[in-house]
Amino acid sequence: MTTLVVRLDSVGDVLLAGPAVRAAAHHSRRVVMLCGPQGAAAGRLLPGVDEVVVWDSPWTGFDPPPATARGVMELVTALAARAIERALVLTSFHQSPLPTALLLRMAGVARIAADSVDYPGSLLDVRHQRAAGRHEAQAGLDLARAAGFPLPPGDDGRLAVLPPPDQRHLTGPGRYVVLHPGAAVPARAPGAGLAAAAVRVLTAAGRRVVVTGGRAEKELTAQVAGADALDLGGRTGLAELAGVLAGADVVVAGNTGPAHLAAAVGTPVACLFAPVVPAHRWRPYGVPHVLLGRQDAPCAGTRARTCPVPGHPCLDSLTAEEIVTAVDLLRGPADHDRAAAPEVIR
Repeated sequence: MTTLVVRLDSVGDVLLAGPAVRAAAHHSRRVVMLCGPQGAAAGRLLPGVDEVVVWDSPWTGFDPPPATARGVMELVTALAARAIERALVLTSFHQSPLPTALLLRMAGVARIAADSVDYPGSLLDVRHQRAAGRHEAQAGLDLARAAGFPLPPGDDGRLAVLPPPDQRHLTGPGRYVVLHPGAAVPARAPGAGLAAAAVRVLTAAGRRVVVTGGRAEKELTAQVAGADALDLGGRTGLAELAGVLAGADVVVAGNTGPAHLAAAVGTPVACLFAPVVPAHRWRPYGVPHVLLGRQDAPCAGTRARTCPVPGHPCLDSLTAEEIVTAVDLLRGPADHDRAAAPEVIR
């Protein structure tokens, strides 16, 4: 059977869907993943995905397109051509799966499963109720099990991506720490001054630092790297970034896609976590990590994209020394065992 897994949001959301994708793949002849433009590259990195269909949904994303009959029918036609029998519609805890489920019904999908607090009428065959407080990755697995897709034997349910390309030609030899200062949502990024100070203190402590970022973040990464760190801003796509993160001892990042990509390649994360979304749902999953930042800041739970509090106190009240302490806690000795490193929430 062909199974469709839907995750219409950004890179981190798609990576967190990975365990549910593998569960579906174990019970399917073929898995198609429906992603938005921001998450499509992550979908192509997930084990178990045979094809990624990209659609810009009117009800997700930072700048959603208008809802048009033409756009809807193009998707319905594309999915109908793939003869999809079953679908998992994965959403965040605050999103409704029902608009997507309606389009899947129009495309002829016979069996649809989703978490839904709203009455679904005939749109869902499995209306699952998400357990309180579940991490997004766990919630996806819960839904997959409810739909008849348990994980295969031996799969630990952690995040994973296809083996990334070796990036030592970019990073150079030897150990290093990655600092990723940007975020798609500005409220989740530390101030450039704090990130640059962390680079200076890490370097002074004898740590080699690699700064990463997308093409649109090249000015930020240059400012943060300064003369002390290797600046890879704009020089990596998502697969190449996975390779850079895989080679690192520790990744320092906000609660954004690269933190989840680091978890997917097994690298510990010192996460500068802005509490605009709850940490118990979105913290790095399945790897040793330290959460830094004031989780009781006034922005907590607001889902704000731009910090609503003057001075960005949830993150910019941190010091560079606190970040370095977290890195040293996770980094360990040269022969450190990542699986044995501590998981700490602060």
